[in-house]
Amino acid sequence: MPTVAITGAGSGLGRSLAHTYASNGYKVFLLGRNGEKLHIVQHEIIENGGESEVVLCDVQEYASVSIAFQQIGELDVFINNAGIGIFGPVEDYTPEDIDKTLDTNVKGTILTVKSALPLIRKSKGRILTIISTAGLRGKVNESIYCASKFAVRGFTESLQKELENNEASITAVYMGGMNTPFWDKTSHIDDPSRLKGPEEVAKQIYQEDDCRNEIFIDK
Repeated sequence: MPTVAITGAGSGLGRSLAHTYASNGYKVFLLGRNGEKLHIVQHEIIENGGESEVVLCDVQEYASVSIAFQQIGELDVFINNAGIGIFGPVEDYTPEDIDKTLDTNVKGTILTVKSALPLIRKSKGRILTIISTAGLRGKVNESIYCASKFAVRGFTESLQKELENNEASITAVYMGGMNTPFWDKTSHIDDPSRLKGPEEVAKQIYQEDDCRNEIFIDK
């Protein structure tokens, strides 16, 4: 049975990706900090006849990430999905806002991909980084978020060059906003319901997960 590990798997796109891959025969490792949410997703997958394990992991902490991937052991696909967004004019950001955004989105990506890569090389598997269109162009009131996603884009493109002559691959996933809890604590998006749902996005990602360099998802 092929295996997939997904960070931020307790809600939103991560949860939908977990269900999508599980329904297509993958054993799913659910990574995140909130064990309660992860166990709910695990229960849903098992009820639907799939296989899943919960692995508690704080992507901001090297030791936590290292231990998590030691627990996983063998891996065919890693989806770097964990991320946060704090929005507003740049002068309104606190030092804590900046640290939290960069530590989760940039440092978290680097730490998890670094830990997953030896397993992916061994299986000749695939890594997908969920970047968003904020990694392609600047947006009003998204300066720090865009900065973090531009960094993830650069990291991903650099690894694509490093893996050019390898059977392992890494794919950049660019998408606009989704109708998920991501927007719950902000008025940045007035009506999230007009956006695509995570189930639809997860289905497209799965269908296009074929070692290509980029996946683009319109709103």
